[in-house]
Amino acid sequence: MSGNVVHLHKHTDPPTVDTRPALTVVPEPVAPVVPLWVRSGRAIRTVVTHETTRTAARGAARHGLYVFGGARIVARRTWDGRTAARYERMLRAAEAAGNYEAAAEWEERGQRFREARHRRRMDLLHSPADAAKGVLVGTGMGIGSLVALGVVLAIANKDATDVVTPLMAVVEFIRLLITIVQVVWGPLVSIGPFLALLALWAVGSHQQAAPQWALPVTVRDTAGEPITPSIVVKALRDLGVPALRNAIKEMGDAGASMLGPIRIAGCGVEVDVTLPSGVSTVEVQNRRRKLAENLTRHEHEVFITLPEAARTVRLWIADSGALDEPIGPSPLATDDTLTADYAKGRAPWGQDLRGDAAALSLFQRMLLVTGLSNQGKTAALRALALWLALDRTVEFRIADLKGAGDWAMFIGLATVLIQGPTDDHVIEATEMVEGGVEEMNRRLQAADGADFPPLILLVDEAQVAFMCPAKDEDRRPYGGSKATSRYFTAARKIHNQGRAVNVLLWQGTQDPTDQNLPKLVREGAHTRASLALGTESQSRMALGDKAVDGGAAPHLLRQGLDKGTLVVASDGIAIPAGQASITVRTHYIDTETATEIAERAKALRDGVTTLRVIERGEERDPLADVFAVLGDAPRVLTADVLKRLSTLNADAYGRWTPGDLKRVLEDAGAEPYKSDGRMVVGRDRVARALTNRGEDGSASASE
Repeated sequence: MSGNVVHLHKHTDPPTVDTRPALTVVPEPVAPVVPLWVRSGRAIRTVVTHETTRTAARGAARHGLYVFGGARIVARRTWDGRTAARYERMLRAAEAAGNYEAAAEWEERGQRFREARHRRRMDLLHSPADAAKGVLVGTGMGIGSLVALGVVLAIANKDATDVVTPLMAVVEFIRLLITIVQVVWGPLVSIGPFLALLALWAVGSHQQAAPQWALPVTVRDTAGEPITPSIVVKALRDLGVPALRNAIKEMGDAGASMLGPIRIAGCGVEVDVTLPSGVSTVEVQNRRRKLAENLTRHEHEVFITLPEAARTVRLWIADSGALDEPIGPSPLATDDTLTADYAKGRAPWGQDLRGDAAALSLFQRMLLVTGLSNQGKTAALRALALWLALDRTVEFRIADLKGAGDWAMFIGLATVLIQGPTDDHVIEATEMVEGGVEEMNRRLQAADGADFPPLILLVDEAQVAFMCPAKDEDRRPYGGSKATSRYFTAARKIHNQGRAVNVLLWQGTQDPTDQNLPKLVREGAHTRASLALGTESQSRMALGDKAVDGGAAPHLLRQGLDKGTLVVASDGIAIPAGQASITVRTHYIDTETATEIAERAKALRDGVTTLRVIERGEERDPLADVFAVLGDAPRVLTADVLKRLSTLNADAYGRWTPGDLKRVLEDAGAEPYKSDGRMVVGRDRVARALTNRGEDGSASASE
């Protein structure tokens, strides 16, 4: 068996395959290792960008730049003091402002400065020789004086050595000064540059001579900041008018020559600005809001008007918040003894922006007050009527086409009071105005130089009349602005001729348009006043183009906040020279106070019967109507009774003569009689006739 190799094999089973899914092992996240230089960079960036670091860097830069800025300022001051640069700057500023008279004056001053400088320089050529001569002469005289003093001492002391004692004392004093200088000179040379830098820093710090980014951040309330020349010039420079900005930059005085004196004017200040050549006043007026914001004011606190001087704007700048404070009460409410004079007096209406009393003359002036709804139009109009009611010669006929009772206190003052917004009330108001036309014509025909008593036809909410669609039996419209429109035609007739005989039309309207306030009617008013309006076009309708072009801007008043503030265009109120309008803050008189004032006005009169409704097309009772128009007066002139009857119903009594009235009264047993030589109608007689007449009314003569 040798040589044979036997291999023994161990029996093994075939390998099995594991079919189970393998488990996925997710390794735990490991934070990335940030290099040290990255972390250091982040830390450095945090430190560098930190607000404390930035503040410290700005502070260091600021104080360093103060030194350079101070050096620049000192150098400029030195240069200005030794050269004619200052005069050249002022000359250029005057030329840029178009003030050639001032430019010639600055040129003359500069020439005088140059001549004086030339003389000083010529004197310097001779000054060394003169100085040397002066030193030699002075030294000789000084030594001689000292020697003489020494001789005197020697004689007095009987010691010859005292002759040189004064000289030696002077020598010792000079040596002491030299010693002091030697001691001080070293430190002074070392400290001197630092003192010079400190002085330059002080100049730069005082003038804030550093870039804006380096200056400290200061948060302050600029609202109500006092108005100074620099603030006004800066506001104009930043107004966005390139020609104005460039002109201010070229002016040597930085624009100060444009400004007149800043004057205190009521609750604000006023300043005239002469604009440089090439800048229009319109460019400034059209940027009112931006100018106000530049002055740290609201738009309603800055008013721009045009004075008499050419190329000049007048800025009135209110104290912050002053226009939101109410003004005082009306003199009508505080002075019980106040009376009115239609011809010579002026109604106390309110205050202008300067705080001065604004008084309006009503003598022979048609009046138009307009504005948006609920802005104080009725109160402003009523204040004028209440003042004028204190003149007992004035007659009122009032149509309130709103009918809210705002004019109820005129019952017993007005001979006619219509209250209501309907078409029937418009018809009554139209007939009232037409009655005024008839009275005007009567006065014109009887005019012989007589001074007729004032008759005020007052229509509040007149836009209701112009927009009324009603027509009469002849198909003539009551409203509208056509030649056939009854209210429009009557208003135009009074505007044309009523002033001459003291028949005046006052109208109050709201939200004016060409439809509810025709052009011919609004331009017939002598006094035009407007409260807050919505657009510039409405302002032109209310006040006219001239007033708006001159700076009047009721459309810039704040609706709801500027109640009672009026822009007035009239020759009956004091307006600053060169201006076409004035802004008035009116006194508010509430209804209770208005009633008290009306009672005072009634006490001045004999008694007025107010006709509150005009009847049309109805059967009349003449005797009852006569009794109604007599009111509470014991007797009334027959002429006045006829006039009151005509006002009551023009259709029934418009053509009555004294004979007609006499016939009716005689038939009733209440015939007129003479009192003080004039025919009158007695109230007691008419009342007795009404009581005694039969129930069938046989004593009434209906004409």
